Amino acid sequence: MTSCLRPGCAGHVMATGYCDTCGHRHQEPAGGRRTGQRPEPPAPRPGAGAGAEEPPGPAPVHVVAGVGELDQHGLVLLPDVPVPEGGLVEDPRPPAGGRRCGANGCTMTIGVGYGGQPARATGRCPRCGTHYSFLPQLEKGDVVAGHYRILGCLARGGLGWIHLAEDTRADGYRVVLKGLINVHDALARRNAVEERRSLTDLHHPDIVRIITYAEHQAAGRSPTGHLVMDYIAGRSLQQLFDADDVERIFQGRPRLDHVLTYGCKILGALQYMHERGLLYCDMKPANVIHFGRAIKVIDLGAVRAIGDRASAYVYTATFAPPKEEIDSRGWHVDSDLYTVGMTLQALARGAEPARGLAPDSFRRVVDRATHREPRARFRSAAEMSRQLWEVLREFRSLQFGEQLPESSTRFRASEAGLDAGLGAIPALDHWTGRPGGEPAALDVSPPPPAQVAGALAEPVPDPEDGAALLLDTFPPDAPDRVARQWPRESRLGTPETALWLCRAYLRKGEQGEAESWLAEAETLLGERSAAYDWRIAWHRGVLHLSKAEVRQAGSCFEAVYRALPGEYVPKLALGHCAEHAADGSRGRAMRFYEAVWARDFAHTAAAFGLARGHLAAGDRDAAVHVLDDVPATSRHYDAARIAAVRVRAGLLHGRPPTPADLRDAVRRLPELRLDGGAADGGSRARLVAEVRENVLHCRPEQGWGPDFPAGELLGSGAENPLRVLLEQSFRQLAAQAGNAAEHGRLLDLAHAVRPMTTF
Repeated sequence: MTSCLRPGCAGHVMATGYCDTCGHRHQEPAGGRRTGQRPEPPAPRPGAGAGAEEPPGPAPVHVVAGVGELDQHGLVLLPDVPVPEGGLVEDPRPPAGGRRCGANGCTMTIGVGYGGQPARATGRCPRCGTHYSFLPQLEKGDVVAGHYRILGCLARGGLGWIHLAEDTRADGYRVVLKGLINVHDALARRNAVEERRSLTDLHHPDIVRIITYAEHQAAGRSPTGHLVMDYIAGRSLQQLFDADDVERIFQGRPRLDHVLTYGCKILGALQYMHERGLLYCDMKPANVIHFGRAIKVIDLGAVRAIGDRASAYVYTATFAPPKEEIDSRGWHVDSDLYTVGMTLQALARGAEPARGLAPDSFRRVVDRATHREPRARFRSAAEMSRQLWEVLREFRSLQFGEQLPESSTRFRASEAGLDAGLGAIPALDHWTGRPGGEPAALDVSPPPPAQVAGALAEPVPDPEDGAALLLDTFPPDAPDRVARQWPRESRLGTPETALWLCRAYLRKGEQGEAESWLAEAETLLGERSAAYDWRIAWHRGVLHLSKAEVRQAGSCFEAVYRALPGEYVPKLALGHCAEHAADGSRGRAMRFYEAVWARDFAHTAAAFGLARGHLAAGDRDAAVHVLDDVPATSRHYDAARIAAVRVRAGLLHGRPPTPADLRDAVRRLPELRLDGGAADGGSRARLVAEVRENVLHCRPEQGWGPDFPAGELLGSGAENPLRVLLEQSFRQLAAQAGNAAEHGRLLDLAHAVRPMTTF
């Protein structure tokens, strides 16, 4: 780890080139940054709670020209915020609205003007007579602890004036001193003592460093204690987002990924505090400083121990949970997360509008963090950070076309393509099973709900459940044996086992048993907890889908989306439900599919869903473009290529393909890896037959014209040569027939299409 070169600074240089303590910019490590590498998940930062500093050496980043880089945590490299000029308060005044007296428990408000007169900076409490003073305890030029020379007042904090000073023993290194507004205020004194005791051991790159505690006694005054902290030369997020030059700093308005990055960094700092038994209590944009390309959480005066119900609460009402909640249950981890949600909501108001589903996903993160019911909120800062991080990747994919694949932390991988037959070569009954002689139009309908229910990814068992490891040893197709062991094996009596049995019976088609085990899981969780457990909503949705109850299934999957806004699996499920909706929800389905597909081309179920949506709108080009993006490494690569040929040459809503469509189909068909003759399936012959039949049926009266792709596959485009070729195709298909009836039907089609001859 490289130490900071700035005199007096004990920080270290991060991979970004900035000191993690003072924010001083250092020369970039040799070798520069590597681009184009896949970012790793944010562990241990952000949101994982570890206070580890940035790793040495160049950081792997992903870059899109003009829109910023992603660091090794998958977060946006923030813009460089210059050190502000000046910033000292020339005329320190009493706080607006006064303060509570606090002397011996007195609740009288002091420092309020009466009769139109301004508030007095000094005086006596009208109720208890205690003397008070809102004046700074230090003046410019004062020296504290023998070497901190006061330069002036920076701001008024929640419990004291904040002074800027220089350390005369460290070549003028600047620090911040925070003292009490009123030394007679018992609450303020107690908070200052707690701040000194609990915070000097905090060492996290995104939390301001408390250096020491120093006392100073001015002439004729009582000793006053001051916390000595690093000076963070930057702007608070509130100042930054309200500044006239914010668009110059961000090269435009701040984006949603900037807001999400702030959120992940803040949550990483809070998780660090929570793991050490502390609650922050007063998160808001004014308490986060953006300096250089980094941030620091400052003003730790409201910090309290988890479980402390005796100390008075210090918080900002507009960012905190309702007062009634605080009075009834105190302050908890989810209360801190509530303030983060409100902070992000305030920052997002200044961000430029985002496209696609990302703004909805972000809103759901905020909604869960600030839910009126504490049980519905995130359980930890790490959990909330993960969802923010996922939404950030969704935003970048939709906004800039970045592929940012990442395995789900909540669902197992599913390899189902759900192409609804679009990527399958027609079977013989495509011809033998239809009543008339007209070729069938391209089927762009979604897969049946029951098929979707069986193909959706399964949740990962909760690792805190006692049976989580045991469940992986069960044969998935033998739920009866597990159910018989249920009353005899104590380790099995958990919600995860009940949910496993629900899924196992659903796979067997025994919906009644599946319902019973889902009810058992709810009983084990308890009614109030089950009401906000996304696993229950997920299984309920799959059950509804298996019974083709699409509207009810959609409501359940929407609840999962609210709980896990960054996960892609609930969006796939909602896309399928929207496809089946009777209210014309195709656009909604496309938004869900786009959010999944733009992020990771491995999710081919989203690709086929998007293709169906484009085809429903009559847009062949857009559908083929999506299918072409299916990677060659996908198990559904061949199905996507087959679907592209069928889309180009098919009848779409009664509209024939154009010569350009046919040229593309003819170009693609030889590239397909298909079986040849009847002995090995004859799939190529069936696809060629479908293409030739469509071309003959759609042939304009005046002919296809000069743009027709003449050649061995379709002949010259003239009617009789096309009939001859199609007759040959039907005779080839007859050789594949499995019975006499099929064979005869295909020969009839061959005779019916052959050209008329004269003798």
